[in-house]
Amino acid sequence: MLSRPLTLPLAIVLGLALVITLFPVFWIVMTAIKPPTDWNAAPAIWIPEQPTLVNFRTLFDPDAIREYGVGGVSQPATASVLGSIFASVIATFFSILIGLFSAIGLSRYSTITKATPLVILSGRMFPPAAIAVPFVIIFSVTNVIDTYSGLIVIYVAVTLPFSTWMLKSFIDDLPREIEEAAMLDGRSRLMAHLTVTIPLVRGGLFATTMFIFILNWSEFMFALVLSYTNVTTIPVQLAKYVTATAGTLYGVQAALAVLAMLPLVIGGFMIQSHLARGMTFGAVKR
Repeated sequence: MLSRPLTLPLAIVLGLALVITLFPVFWIVMTAIKPPTDWNAAPAIWIPEQPTLVNFRTLFDPDAIREYGVGGVSQPATASVLGSIFASVIATFFSILIGLFSAIGLSRYSTITKATPLVILSGRMFPPAAIAVPFVIIFSVTNVIDTYSGLIVIYVAVTLPFSTWMLKSFIDDLPREIEEAAMLDGRSRLMAHLTVTIPLVRGGLFATTMFIFILNWSEFMFALVLSYTNVTTIPVQLAKYVTATAGTLYGVQAALAVLAMLPLVIGGFMIQSHLARGMTFGAVKR
């Protein structure tokens, strides 16, 4: 691959793009360590002179911020953090499990027509707000609204098209002959896939798992409309801080945003070598 020399105009454009991209992250992190007196300072304080962790303490101790004369939050963020971890992990597990065997079936035993990708990805072609209301009605009738089981079901349904086609793109790169050789050695079709196919795509499996987890972790619309009191997630909790009785708690909101970003940043670094490839969703590479 030929590398393009970095010219001055290109360096300026890249630098500008980097500043625009990273500035929101910088501002969130700085706000998270600002004392309440600096939240609405005019002119704005870019870097606090006396950084504090009181905003992070307030997430788990609602009264910690009262020492600054600011009203605390109505409830700690512990439930939302644990709720996001539980729902995201379980939903990711089932999405990957179902998507993996669906990908194997599509790659090895199915004659894919032009309509197949359209059918599988059709659920992703509608805005979440458009399909949220029908799910609210269905979940209300089946008594699974405001439950983690209902939230996990919708997470799996929404991410399954992604997991299926991302995993299929990795399985398509494996020659069928290695599975046939395993069956000649006496393994069944299922055991050939379990002992040969899956271990050989473990890199793609890991990348897809992290990608699906990121989608579930950051999902907001369905978590908002399908939860009331028993279920809460980090994105929903972030929205609650805007309407808190004490006003908009910018520092506390930013602190929770920083905690929410950590798994996404770590996961993004871990899957960056596979992400662009997986996002082709089964495009022909041969």
